[in-house]
Amino acid sequence: MSNSLIFLLLIIEQKDKSLSVVPSTSQLSIYKCKKPISNNISMAMATRQSERKPATTGSMKSPMTMTEKILAKGAEKAEVKAGDNVWVNVDVFMINDISGPGSIGIFQKEFGENAKVWDREKVVVIPDHYIFTSDERANRNVDILREFSLDQNIKYFYDITDLSNFKANPDYKGVCHIALAQEGHCRPGEILLGTDSHTCTAGAFGQFATGIGNTEAGFVLGTGALLLKVPQTLRFVMNGEMPDYLLAKDLILQIIGEISVAGATYKSMEFVGTTVESLNMEERMTLCNMVIEAGGKNGVVAADSTTFKYLEDKTSVPYEPVYSDGLASFHSEFRFDISKLEPLVAKPHSPDNRALARECKHIKIDRVYIGSCTGGKTQDFLAAAKLFLASGKKVKVPTFLVPATQKVWVDIYTLIVPGSGGKTCSQIFEEAGCDTPASPSCAACMGGPKDTYARMNEAQVCVSTTNRNFPGRMGHKEGQIYLASPYTAAASALTGYITDPREFLH
Repeated sequence: MSNSLIFLLLIIEQKDKSLSVVPSTSQLSIYKCKKPISNNISMAMATRQSERKPATTGSMKSPMTMTEKILAKGAEKAEVKAGDNVWVNVDVFMINDISGPGSIGIFQKEFGENAKVWDREKVVVIPDHYIFTSDERANRNVDILREFSLDQNIKYFYDITDLSNFKANPDYKGVCHIALAQEGHCRPGEILLGTDSHTCTAGAFGQFATGIGNTEAGFVLGTGALLLKVPQTLRFVMNGEMPDYLLAKDLILQIIGEISVAGATYKSMEFVGTTVESLNMEERMTLCNMVIEAGGKNGVVAADSTTFKYLEDKTSVPYEPVYSDGLASFHSEFRFDISKLEPLVAKPHSPDNRALARECKHIKIDRVYIGSCTGGKTQDFLAAAKLFLASGKKVKVPTFLVPATQKVWVDIYTLIVPGSGGKTCSQIFEEAGCDTPASPSCAACMGGPKDTYARMNEAQVCVSTTNRNFPGRMGHKEGQIYLASPYTAAASALTGYITDPREFLH
């Protein structure tokens, strides 16, 4: 069957679908804002079905999980259940420079060269991956985004034209997943799709967010809708006081190590518990960012006062947070006592190759990389600066710093690090001998052209705050990547070996 016929059938089915209206419920509120552990590291209890008292669900017929409620709303149905195939309306759709050109090509082929996107204010176009390079093909991709955005009059196109000085481009943001949050495109209860697997990061805001392929993207550009299968939900309960030497990266590495890179295949991962509630928004974003490394369809954290506070000055769009019902059906439940967790790394060549940082102290490294949508946020750099400050030492290996966005770059140079006597992150990094913070982008996280900043062009050993450590991920196919938190990455930079951050924080 040809692609054109498939698109025709999808369009006919989408137009003919029968929709019912979601009833209002007492649980929904509308918000309007202003713009020592064992060596095998086994912490999870046996999985079990969750049985809890039901929350108020108004006239809804059956208890639902948070993900099910969001998809039911998007499908304009009173209820959905895991396994249902439903047409959902998309609230926000994002494309970037590595996937955008292909998606645009499919859209124009199937809908026509002169076709218009379904809603120019719901499409967000963010160049971010291969930006600061002389590679002609990479530059061409950004040109394609620019031509399309201007032709379609896309409201949210974050362009860059002067590659020699990112600060000369006021519209340029940086890494799409962080920019989406900072620019107010992430809102509780909504559906956000993007042509990047780490779109799931936005689930930290209590919304359904997932990555899709170019063919699906072409269809969404033309219709604003997509047929999705409702996923089952895995529930991760994390309780206990978070030790001051841990970060959210340790939590998600623990979970992936527990269930494997296939353990959440096409499932929603819902994070709850007192530990999760204590996390700031950027740390919650780290949790949700790496659900795809466990095979997850989406990750989600319930919106609360922390969420609402973050959104106060970022969006004026009203939103409706939803929450899982007490008797909602979860596929499995995992429980963790975070107070007993130790700093972790994921050894080459898989994010589930979990190990204690202290057990890897014999591994000599060649470089450290702090950046990406996972580990290049403001809080990540503050954490690294805190450890450098506590040590009073200089790094022993090249240490590359890549802020995710322009706003993060500004924070590095302006925010005062607590307990530093008035020093900024940039001053502490300079004193520690780190490389000067680079232009905001994805940079070496996904390798890229050979002139990409900090790309691994040799078979070296790297400790990185990024999300994947497959062969060739950061450049050289024989490079070895150890995934770690900013604390562990900074500690390792100071010794030249993988190092438990407690050596400097305590």
